[in-house]
Amino acid sequence: MSDRPKRVALLGSTGSIGCSALEVIAAAPARFEPVVLSAHCNVELLADQARRFRPRMVIVTDGAAAERLDRAGLSPETLVAEGIDAVVEAVAADDVDVVVSAIVGSAGLRGTWAAVEAGKTVALANKESLVHAGPLVTRLAAERGATLLPVDSEHSAIFQALQAGRREELRRVVLTASGGPFRTYSAEQLARVTVDDALAHPTWSMGRKITIDSATLMNKALEIIEARWLFDLDAGQIDVVIHPQSIVHSMVEFCDGSVIAQLSPPDMKLPIQYALTYPDRTPGVAERLDFTQAMTLEFHPPDASPEWPERFDAIRLGLEVAERGGTAGAVLGGANEAAVASFLDGRLPFDRIVPACRAVLENHDFDPNPSLEQLERLDTWAREEMNRWIAAS
Repeated sequence: MSDRPKRVALLGSTGSIGCSALEVIAAAPARFEPVVLSAHCNVELLADQARRFRPRMVIVTDGAAAERLDRAGLSPETLVAEGIDAVVEAVAADDVDVVVSAIVGSAGLRGTWAAVEAGKTVALANKESLVHAGPLVTRLAAERGATLLPVDSEHSAIFQALQAGRREELRRVVLTASGGPFRTYSAEQLARVTVDDALAHPTWSMGRKITIDSATLMNKALEIIEARWLFDLDAGQIDVVIHPQSIVHSMVEFCDGSVIAQLSPPDMKLPIQYALTYPDRTPGVAERLDFTQAMTLEFHPPDASPEWPERFDAIRLGLEVAERGGTAGAVLGGANEAAVASFLDGRLPFDRIVPACRAVLENHDFDPNPSLEQLERLDTWAREEMNRWIAAS
């Protein structure tokens, strides 16, 4: 590594990934310097982070929230800005080496796009950037010399395991899924799931939206689509297996039958740190496996479940969208964000989230080669269509 610390712009610093990233950064001040922190509306936590880390700039993307930011105690050298345009400008600055894209949902696409356009190294935790615009983002990265490094635990595992062989030797990747808290539920039980039930994930601590996605398995659908573009795979090269312990984060199978897996406790600090230190590995603060304790690792194919058509339809939907490409990812992502918000607001039952997303997807005018502007319009359309679907149901 260089003697100079890597200068990090952290987009979404107050979310679960952002907070974990700052733990990693705080543990290695000689290696990392946070120069930009951004948040949408959690200005109380953002102000605390700014006082501790003294970045060059803090950005609040919600204008109303920006007015509530308490600037007392901030370094006089810390600039305060607001709006997504400030994010776009900040990530392209010369004093930014690495951009951690950790804003949840499609709102993170603009920051990712600006960082890629500026040729930065992007530690990508915002899966929607590739779900919505995978071909466009990866093409732009190749043109601008940008580097995309995965932060999702599953994609980090694949990235690490791929280093065990040559690309032409790859047969398939296998994404693991915890199955969420309802992996053994019947259709009748799923219909009675409450918000509190869905927010109680058995192994991971995440934000509300991602936790609901994990419960519906829509998170795995989005990860399938992300893997398709991030690793330039055919949809047929992607499989999913249910692994309740969340110890094996994903696997790669090579042509000779060798399967390489990456194992670690369910702690996002490890993939975050690897993205920040790549290609180096360094000691860190992530939890380690304790092999002095007995453990059992289970793997269950989702299609072996009698509830496959209902319980695991999100996985099927993800595979279909990965195969189709074009505008399908943006529509699925936008529809799902609206559906999750409606479930959290009590307007949509838990067991209708995935069917509603499928209905919106099937009702859109598919285009195999959309522009970025077209994808942004379709994201908005999908949200509006989801609300119309809910009102008519």
